[in-house]
Amino acid sequence: MSRVCSRRALLGALGAAGAVIAAPGFARTSWRIRGAGRGALRLVFYTDIHAGAEPPGSDALGMAAAAINAQEPDLVLCGGDLIAGGFDARADAVAPRWDAYTGMARAIEAEHHAVIGNHDLVGARPADGSPPAADPRSEFRRHLGVGRTYDTFDALGYRFVLLDSLRISDAPHMYDGWVSAEQQGWLRGLLSRTPRDQPLVVVLHMPLLTAFFAATEGGTAPAPRNRVVINNTELLALFADHNLVLVLQGHLHVSEAVQWRGTTFLTGGAICGSWWHGSYHGTAEGFSAITLKEDRLDWDYVDYGWHASKHAQ
Repeated sequence: MSRVCSRRALLGALGAAGAVIAAPGFARTSWRIRGAGRGALRLVFYTDIHAGAEPPGSDALGMAAAAINAQEPDLVLCGGDLIAGGFDARADAVAPRWDAYTGMARAIEAEHHAVIGNHDLVGARPADGSPPAADPRSEFRRHLGVGRTYDTFDALGYRFVLLDSLRISDAPHMYDGWVSAEQQGWLRGLLSRTPRDQPLVVVLHMPLLTAFFAATEGGTAPAPRNRVVINNTELLALFADHNLVLVLQGHLHVSEAVQWRGTTFLTGGAICGSWWHGSYHGTAEGFSAITLKEDRLDWDYVDYGWHASKHAQ
C-alpha cells in the first residue's frame, strides 16, 4: 500500500540533544538535517482534533481546515484522535463525530494522510457494558478508506512511515503506547529496501520521545504507560543505520520539540487545545507548519484563531 509522488505530480495534484516545550509564537526554529535535495517540501502536521466534542455551533474545524490550506502545504499529515470518545462508545453513537471529522478532512486541499489515535479505537471498552467491538480499528479503516492502520509512501525523495502506536490493555489505564511485533517485522522489511541515506519521516500518535513529564512534573517523573510508546528504544534501534530526520507525534496536546542524535521529535499540539476548553500548558489550539529543505528543517507552531474564551456559550 505504498504510494510514490514526484514533486511535479504532488504539486500538480494539489495545485546531540535539545528540547523545548513551546507556546505559539515560538516561530521559525530550524534544525540541520540531511534532506532529499529535491527542493523544499512544505508539510502541515495537525493532531488531536476530538471532533464531535467542540461546543455546539462551533466553527472550529472549518477554521482549522482554512488555516491549514492558507499554509499552502504540499502534504498534510494527521496524528490521530480524529474523533472524541470512541474508545468507550459504540460505533453507532460516534457516527456523527466521524462525519464532523471527515467533513474537515475533505475541506483540506492538499494530499492528506492520518494515523490512528486511542479515541479512534471505537468500542474497545464500551462504557455502557455492551461487548467490546470485535475489531476496534475497523471504523478508522472504513472512514479513512485504508486497508490497515500502518503504511508508507514516498514524496519528493522522503519516505514517510505511518505507524499504529496503540495496544489495548486489561489494566486500569486500558491502553498502552506500543508498536506491535507485526509492524516491526514489516518495518524491518521496508528499511531493508530503503537506501540508508534516504531521509525518513515517522508519523504516529503516541510519542516516541518527549520531555513533557520531566518539564511539568520534575526531572525524575516517569511517563505513564498510556502516554508514550513503551517499546520506543526497540523501535528506534531499527532506524539506527538510517537517516531518520523527523518524528511527528501527538497525544499530549502540547507543542514540543526534542532533538536527539540527529532526529527531531515534534509533538504537534492539538486542534482542540485543552479538549475544547482553552490552551493546555501554554499551547493554544493549533498545528505545526514544517518545511523540509536540503540541509535543514524549519518549524513553526500556528495558532489557527479559535479560542474557547472567544466562543463561550
